[in-house]
Amino acid sequence: MTKRKKWTLVGICAFLAVLAGYAAWWTYSFYHQVDQLSKPQTESRFKQFDSKPEYKPPEWTGTERVNVLLMGGDERGLRQGEVARSDSMLVASFDPTTKKVHLSSVLRDTYVDIPDHRKGRVNTAITLGGPELAMKTVGNLLGLDVQYYVYVDFQGFIKLVDALGGIDYYVEKDMHYTDAADDHKFDIDLKKGQQHLDGEKALQYVRFRHDAMSDYTRTERQRNFLKAIADKLKSGWNLIRFPDILSKVTPYVETNMSPDDMLKLASLGYKSHQAGSAQIPPMELISEETVGGSAVIGIRDSDALKGFVSATLAQDSSQGTGADSAQGESTDSAEDSSESSQ
Repeated sequence: MTKRKKWTLVGICAFLAVLAGYAAWWTYSFYHQVDQLSKPQTESRFKQFDSKPEYKPPEWTGTERVNVLLMGGDERGLRQGEVARSDSMLVASFDPTTKKVHLSSVLRDTYVDIPDHRKGRVNTAITLGGPELAMKTVGNLLGLDVQYYVYVDFQGFIKLVDALGGIDYYVEKDMHYTDAADDHKFDIDLKKGQQHLDGEKALQYVRFRHDAMSDYTRTERQRNFLKAIADKLKSGWNLIRFPDILSKVTPYVETNMSPDDMLKLASLGYKSHQAGSAQIPPMELISEETVGGSAVIGIRDSDALKGFVSATLAQDSSQGTGADSAQGESTDSAEDSSESSQ
C-alpha cells in the first residue's frame, strides 16, 4: 500500500470514528431529554389523577395509525394543585402505511360526553381526570384511538420557537388586543405582512381570536403555524440540534411517550407529509347552544362527525384531493363562553 493510500485510509477511519461518536452522543442526548418529558407521578402537574385502565388506548405497535393529542394550557394564576383547561387542542394523526399526517383542531367549547362525568366542554376533561381522560374524551368524539398526548404551557411554546431561531411567517392581518392581567405581558400587537416571529410574537399570533370568526379562525391559524414549526424542525441543521432544542422545552412539556415511542414517531414524521387539516366539528355539523347561561358548541350528528373524520383522514389535500374544512364557509361565530379565557 502506498503512503498516500495509507493516509487516505487513516483519514476515512478517523472520520467514521468521529461520526460514530457523534451518533452515539446524539442518541444518548435524545433519550436523556425525551425521558425527562415523561414526568414521574410525584413531579407531574397531573399527579392528583389516578391512571384508569378503561381510559388507556391499545398500545401502538408502529404499523397502524397513531394519534397524538396536542394540548396547550394557560397556567397563569393557577393555585397549588389546580390544572388549567386545555386552551388549545389538536390531534396529529400519522399513517405509517401512506406516510400521511393530518392535523385536526378540536374547538375547545365543543359540548361533549366526558366519561364518568356529565357533559361539558371538551377542554374541561383534563381538569376532571387529567390527560388520560382528555385523550379518551377526544378519541370518543373523533371515533379514534388516541395513544399519546403532549401538553405544553405558554412558556414552552415560546421556548420552542426561540430554540428554532424564530419562524419566518406571513401575518394575514393587523392583530391588536390588550389585557391588564400580568401587567400586559400577554398583549397582542402584530402588523400585517411577512415577519420573523420570535417566541413571544408567535404566541401572540396563535392566541389571537378577536375577529369576526373568533375561535374558528384562531384554530386555523394554529394548524398553519404548527405546520411551519414542523417544517423547520425537519430541516437538516435542526435535526442535528434536536437534543438541544428538546432541552430548552423540557421543563414546560409533559407527555406519556417513552423515548422509543418518540424516536419512532419522529422518524415517521420526518418521512411523512402533511396531507390535510380540519376543524372539529366542521361548520356544517355545528349547532350553537346555551347551557347554564353560557354559549357552547353543540354537535348536530355525532355519527356524521365520525364519518367526517374518517373521510378527512383518507384525503390528501397536498395532491389536490382534499381541503381544509375550516375554510371556505361563512357563518356567524358562536359567542365565546363567559368562562373562556384568552
